[in-house]
Amino acid sequence: MQTLVTFYDAESERVRFHATPIELIRTQAAATGTRRLLGLGTAWPEMEARLVEVLAQLRAEGCTGVVLGDIHLADVRAWYEDRVIAAGLEHVEPLWGDAPAQLLDEFVVNGGRAVVTCVDLERLDESWLGRVVDPDFARDIAALDVDACGENGEYHTFAFAGPAFARPVAWTPGRRRREGRFLQLDLAS
Repeated sequence: MQTLVTFYDAESERVRFHATPIELIRTQAAATGTRRLLGLGTAWPEMEARLVEVLAQLRAEGCTGVVLGDIHLADVRAWYEDRVIAAGLEHVEPLWGDAPAQLLDEFVVNGGRAVVTCVDLERLDESWLGRVVDPDFARDIAALDVDACGENGEYHTFAFAGPAFARPVAWTPGRRRREGRFLQLDLAS
């Protein structure tokens, strides 16, 4: 059975870094036809143990593989790959090695849309927060010396429309919050 697994901070009920409320992730999963969402609330120190638990659970339920979206960060890929393989599952990275600018362009050309929910203020200024990923965004980000997909943490997003969506996910911008060098945008449905 197709299952989407996501971890979120149990205290804030937001997906880490992306700052997206788990309720909005549930709406997103339904809009994409995802049959099952495993939203796991954790504290950061528990994340690895919870991941190992959920991988074992998926394997016991007959799952054969896990698909992740890493593009080029070898250390991140290796961390997940080690745990997925240790659980007896196939590790799949369909985007691995593709050019970030090309992936962003493909996303936009195919009608994908997302909103920037977090920016690293050491890499992008606050004007990027709340921008919609669209042709203008792709053009503007390409002019900067950053990863077009934000793979190095320059920015994080919430996808709300595109080919995988039966319907767009409605959202409204909320307040801005600063956590260290990160500026985050609260979203509401």
